Amino acid sequence: MKVDGYEIDVLIQGFPGRMVCHGGLGWSTVALIRGNGHVALVDVGSFNMRKGLIEQLAKRGLEPADVTEVILTHSHYDHSLNWILFRQARIIIGARELAWSMTEPWGETPVPELYMRELESWPSLQPVAAEQECMPGLKAHAAPGHTPGHLVFVLEGKEHDAIFTGDAAKNRAELLSRKAEATYDAALSAASIERIWQLWRKRRGSVLVPGHDLPMTQHDGRIEYIGRREAALKAWFGEDIETTTLIELGLR
Repeated sequence: MKVDGYEIDVLIQGFPGRMVCHGGLGWSTVALIRGNGHVALVDVGSFNMRKGLIEQLAKRGLEPADVTEVILTHSHYDHSLNWILFRQARIIIGARELAWSMTEPWGETPVPELYMRELESWPSLQPVAAEQECMPGLKAHAAPGHTPGHLVFVLEGKEHDAIFTGDAAKNRAELLSRKAEATYDAALSAASIERIWQLWRKRRGSVLVPGHDLPMTQHDGRIEYIGRREAALKAWFGEDIETTTLIELGLR
């Protein structure tokens, strides 16, 4: 995907599902934006993605030290925790989101308390406000509901845009239904999803990259995925470590 002088790659595919009996799944999207002197990541995942994230960067000739910006849609662990892999980068997060994170009770929410506490005083932290330009062509937009200070980021091009929604609109189902699952405020989430649709419809051919699904385009409200879903588990159900079962996650 290209928007003017930027190239966009999805390094880690987000998955539109949740665990039934093992707590949170947390398979979130990690996107790479390269161009105009910038190497930026939009959201960075959690512990379970560290190896894969570093591998995906290496496939593109990059190391963590090459990343110039980490752009966090919100503070939940599955989107923010790996900021610490990119300590030399500018760490961009909504000022309101970070302040709210500092007030959340420890051990009770998806906010990674110690990582947010460390981030609050990190030298390269850059708190931003809604409507602020974070890097050339990339603007933050308020999208509260899932969390109070959640931001959506729009990379504006001459012909079309790229919209990174994080968990303000996690997947295709939320976009179509205008309803959000796992939200602090359902009414605010519905209003934010409507605002995302306004941004998406503004420019024909704009690409939307959600927090837990494949990238997608829309035409007259009809959504089409970009790319092929890749999600699977390898399990040891047999009597030796050489015997594994592949469990593919997806519709056929």
